[in-house]
Amino acid sequence: MDKFLIASICIVIGIIIGLFIMFLLEKLGLSRNKQRAKMIIEESELKAKNTIKQAILDGKTQAYEMKLQAEKEIKERRSEVLEIENKLSRREDSLNFRDEAMMQKEKKLDDRLQKVQDKQELLNKMEVELQSRIDSQIQILEKVANMNQDAAKKELMDIVEKRMTSELATYIREKEEEAKRMAEVKAREVIAVAIQRYSQEETIDRCVSVVGLPSEEMKGRIIGREGRNIKAIEHATGVDIIIDDTPETITVSCFNPIRREIARQALESLIKDGRIQPGRIEDAVNKAKSRVEDTILKAGEDACFKLGIGKIDKELVKLIGRMRYRYSYGQNQLSHCMEVATLTGIMAAELGLNQALAKRAGLLHDIGKAVDFEMEGTHVELGAKFARKYGENEVVINAIESHHGDVPPTGLISHLVAAADTLSAARPGARVEGIESYINRLESLEAIGNSYEGVEKTYAIQAGREVRVLVVPDKVNDDKCVLIAREIKDRIENELTYPGQIKVTVVRELRASEIAK
Repeated sequence: MDKFLIASICIVIGIIIGLFIMFLLEKLGLSRNKQRAKMIIEESELKAKNTIKQAILDGKTQAYEMKLQAEKEIKERRSEVLEIENKLSRREDSLNFRDEAMMQKEKKLDDRLQKVQDKQELLNKMEVELQSRIDSQIQILEKVANMNQDAAKKELMDIVEKRMTSELATYIREKEEEAKRMAEVKAREVIAVAIQRYSQEETIDRCVSVVGLPSEEMKGRIIGREGRNIKAIEHATGVDIIIDDTPETITVSCFNPIRREIARQALESLIKDGRIQPGRIEDAVNKAKSRVEDTILKAGEDACFKLGIGKIDKELVKLIGRMRYRYSYGQNQLSHCMEVATLTGIMAAELGLNQALAKRAGLLHDIGKAVDFEMEGTHVELGAKFARKYGENEVVINAIESHHGDVPPTGLISHLVAAADTLSAARPGARVEGIESYINRLESLEAIGNSYEGVEKTYAIQAGREVRVLVVPDKVNDDKCVLIAREIKDRIENELTYPGQIKVTVVRELRASEIAK
């Protein structure tokens, strides 16, 4: 019991001692924290005072710098204002000087105007006096010449007109002779070289295609039961199939040469196969279209390769190939364009021009004819449109537009293309013309020549490529012959359509004859 009590007392005493020790330790810790807090507060106050002092010092420094900057700007502004004031002062002085000068000029002009008015009044008086003298002289002359004023004017105008006609004809003749002397030698040389270095086979006009048959029995198979086969062919190709009494042949007619060629190839394929029915017809037409498109592309590529044409748009190559099936006056257009390109290139080389560009212009000059049977517009308009669309050179575009005189040529290459086009069309055998249009053209040429006063007879010779006009020598003098030739030339150009060139020759011959008895 005593042990337990003693142990309890010891435990209580230990707890009290521990609590006391904890109190002492807590007391010591609080005093240390207070001292540390006090030190921190003192350091913060010191830093705050230093910061405030530094801020005040920086503010004074910035204020001083801003003051100096403001004073500097004020000085600069003052100097600018002074300079502006000086300029305004000088300008004001200048304006004052000009004002004084203007006032002096105005005074001088007023004096001159007054002098001019005085002279004008004097001239008016002199004019009235002179007119009265002229009228009196005219009356005297009319009495002496027994001719009034109107008759004298008419006679004077007749004399002047005759003199001017003679001088004009002489001037035209001299200038033409001079131009011929200057151009004839070089032109002959260039054209001769071009023609000698190029030759082309003759062509014939084809507006229809003829397909041969192995037998007459094949005509019935092409027609089919109730005409279904021939209708299917015409519907698929867009052509007209003509079956007549001509033995072992049928005719394919169409204005579009591409469709006509597709129909011809399709018919030949069907005849060779022997099975002719609507299903086979459609298949044969599709295969023929594919073959013709390949042929067109290859023809265009071959033409560009043979001529040495550089990079060219694929669509233009196709248009060039399409001209293989296009004819004009019986002349194949692809052959014609290649011929023009070759002649233009040769002449350009002779003259020292860009030969590649000249060939390109010659090849594309009739490119519009590849589509003129499908689209509205002339082949010149369509050709220029496609050339612009596919980025051709302006020289090529002008050559296309000017080779028939629709627009003025802007360069020498355009003139060469027009000359080569004429050479290609005018050479013997190049083009075939219908007999009716040929006779009408000859009659029109002779009618134009016979329409002039003093013309005795007009003859169209050399297949209409030359017109010879015989005039009455008593009614038409040499000077008027020149004027008649030029007027006939202008009328032919404006009124007729013809291939190549037409030469106009006016002949005046005086024959004196007597009979001895």
